[in-house]
Amino acid sequence: MTEIRDYDKDASAPSTWARRLALIGPAFIAGAWQFGPGNLASAVEAGSAFGYALIWVIALSTLLMIFFTDMSVRIGISAPASLIQTIKTTLGKPVGVLAGISVFFITLCFSVGNAAGSGLALSMLFGGPALLWTLLCSIGVAFILLMRNVYRVVERVLLVLVAAMAVGFVTSAFMVQPDWVQGMSGLMPTLPPGSEILIIALVGTNFSINAAFFTSYATRARKIKPSEYRDATITDTIPGIVAPGIMTALVIMVAAAVLGHTGQRVETLVQLANVFTPLAGEIGAKIFIIGFFGAAFSSMLANATAGGTLLSDGLGWGGNFDCLRTKALVGFVLAFGLAIVAFAPGSRVQLIIFAQAMTVLVAPFLGVLLIVIANKPMMGKLRNTWWQNAMGGIGLLAILASSGLLIASLTGMVAQ
Repeated sequence: MTEIRDYDKDASAPSTWARRLALIGPAFIAGAWQFGPGNLASAVEAGSAFGYALIWVIALSTLLMIFFTDMSVRIGISAPASLIQTIKTTLGKPVGVLAGISVFFITLCFSVGNAAGSGLALSMLFGGPALLWTLLCSIGVAFILLMRNVYRVVERVLLVLVAAMAVGFVTSAFMVQPDWVQGMSGLMPTLPPGSEILIIALVGTNFSINAAFFTSYATRARKIKPSEYRDATITDTIPGIVAPGIMTALVIMVAAAVLGHTGQRVETLVQLANVFTPLAGEIGAKIFIIGFFGAAFSSMLANATAGGTLLSDGLGWGGNFDCLRTKALVGFVLAFGLAIVAFAPGSRVQLIIFAQAMTVLVAPFLGVLLIVIANKPMMGKLRNTWWQNAMGGIGLLAILASSGLLIASLTGMVAQ
C-alpha cells in the first residue's frame, strides 16, 4: 500500500473512529466476492487432501490482494473517471473494452459456483431440489438489484453477510479445535504432488484481481476523498481483505483436523458439511451450511453487480449501478450460472473448483492494467511507490505462474 500520510487533511475536521467506520464498504464488497463457494470448496479439499500444507497459499494470496485492492482504491479516489473509462483515455478504447469483457468472463466463471453453492446449501437446510433453490436465489438477487440506489443496498446486505460468515466459521473452527502449531507450519511454502489445480483454484479465489479491479467503482460510488485515504485503509481495505483470508485459513485447518489423516477427496456438499460433525455434531454442520450459503449468496450478489457494471462501462454504456443496460447484463450473469448448474453433469463441488481455477487465465491482463494506471501522473500523491510496484510485480508473477500451471494441467488432461 501507499505510505499512510496525511493528504489534503482538513485540520478543522480531525479523524474520528465514527468517521472511519463510515468508510467501511468497498473492500468488504471485494472480500465478499472472493469468499464464495469456490473458496470454501477448494479450502476444504485442500485441508482434507493435503492437511495444513497449503495454508501458505492463503497467506500469500491475501497479502497480494491487499496491495492490488489498495491500488484500485487509490485509482477510484484519484482518477477523473471510472477505471475502464480512464483505461480507454490513457491506453486506448480497445484496451478498455477488452478489460470490461475480461471481468465479465471471470464473473461468468464465478456465477457457476455461486449458483450451485446457494442452491445446494438451502436444499440441505430445508429439503427440496437444489435447482429450485438456485432459481429462487437468482430471483432474490435480481430483486435486490432492481431496487433504487443499488450500490448502498448491496453494500449493506454484504456487510451483514460477511459479519455472519465470520461468526459462523470462527465458531466452527473453535468447535473442532485444529492443531494450531501445525497450522503455523503450513505457512512454509510446499508443493505437494497432485495439488496443482487446487493451488490454482485457491489463488484464483483468494487473490481475486477482478474483485480488486471492481473496488475502484465502489470507492467512486462512496465518493471517498484523498484526505480520507488513510482512514479507509485502516477501517476498510485491510480488514475487508484480511477477514476472508482468515476465514479461508480456518476452513483449511478444520478440514485438516477432521479429514487430513484420511486423504479423502471431497466430492459433495454433504461431505463438506460433515467435516464439522465428528466433534461439533449436527450444530456444527448446520453452522457450516449456513455459512456456505452466506458465502454463495453474498458472492452471487457482488459478482453479478460487478460483471454487469464493468461490461456496461467497457461497451460505452456507462458504469452506473442503476443503469437499465447494466441491470440487463447483471441478469445475464445470473441466468448463465443457473443454466450451467441445470445442465452440467458431474460433481458440483469439482465443477465449482474448476470454474474458479479458470479465472486465472485473464487475471494477468487485469493486474497489468491496475499497475499501469496506478503509475500515471494523474494519481498525484497517491501514485504507486517503487515498493508498491515491486509487490505488484510479485503478484503478477504469482498469477502468471498459476496460469501456466492451469494451461499445463489442461494440456495434460487433453493428452490423456
